[in-house]
Amino acid sequence: MARIFIVGSGVVGTATGKGFLHAGHEVTFIDIAHRRLEYLRSQGLDARDTLDLDNEPDSFVFLTLPTPNVGHRYDLSAFEDGTTTVGKALGTASGTHVVVVRSTVPPGTTEGLVQPLLEKHSGRTLGEDFHLASNPEFLRAASAVEDFKHPWMTVIASRSTRTVERLSELLAPFGGELRTFDDPAAAEMVKCAHNIFNATKISFWNEMWLVSQALGLDLDPIAQTVARSAEGSYNPSYGIRGGAPYGGVCLPKDTQGFLGLADSISLEMPLLRAVVRVNDVLADRAAGGRSERVAGEKAAVSPAA
Repeated sequence: MARIFIVGSGVVGTATGKGFLHAGHEVTFIDIAHRRLEYLRSQGLDARDTLDLDNEPDSFVFLTLPTPNVGHRYDLSAFEDGTTTVGKALGTASGTHVVVVRSTVPPGTTEGLVQPLLEKHSGRTLGEDFHLASNPEFLRAASAVEDFKHPWMTVIASRSTRTVERLSELLAPFGGELRTFDDPAAAEMVKCAHNIFNATKISFWNEMWLVSQALGLDLDPIAQTVARSAEGSYNPSYGIRGGAPYGGVCLPKDTQGFLGLADSISLEMPLLRAVVRVNDVLADRAAGGRSERVAGEKAAVSPAA
């Protein structure tokens, strides 16, 4: 049985804590919202407004704090405040604790923000006095508790191999595919890319819906058919290598040609235009790389002046 603290007890924190409780672990919820604390206590849960690690055994401290956006940036103010609180608690801790970043944060946050804050406010050193890891959540708001209990994917990252092993031991019993990384930024990138990919797919089919509406077509059977016919839909490995443009005949022809169709019916397709633009950028970069390589090869065989 593990000792677990949940710092930030909103949807993600509550689902995470209840999932661990269901698995037999000892869980304490931490939050500053009194109404939320009262709600948790009314369910018989251990909920407190301060984190106190004095006389606590080695534990896992999960950061499940809000990280909303403000315009085109993440608002990490609440996340920073919560991390600072954990740092202060580590300063008087008797055990050696693992701080786990579970909130969705921009890549680089665990090592670039969390680690410095913890070390500053605790006066202690990562790797000697406490440990740090990233374990992004993949929970849907409507079924968060069940999603935690039955994950389809678990991602863990830490510079410490032993920390990865300990978190794996804690989370493996819940099932699901386990992926581990040695760079926390990689795990953070997984979560951001995960959400952005889902958003992009929704916007893609909404753009196709607009075209279908203009052409008098029913999109549903079309989309259901493409979901089975397009390799990018049924093959998880298709198109994910990165760093190279699409080529051949069909993809350039249809992306460019379909923009002409959209123009003919006076319909803007900003997502498709962005697809073509990104491909052009990669094609230019690839061409530039080839030019530099050829120039280097010529220089290597040219006689000295």
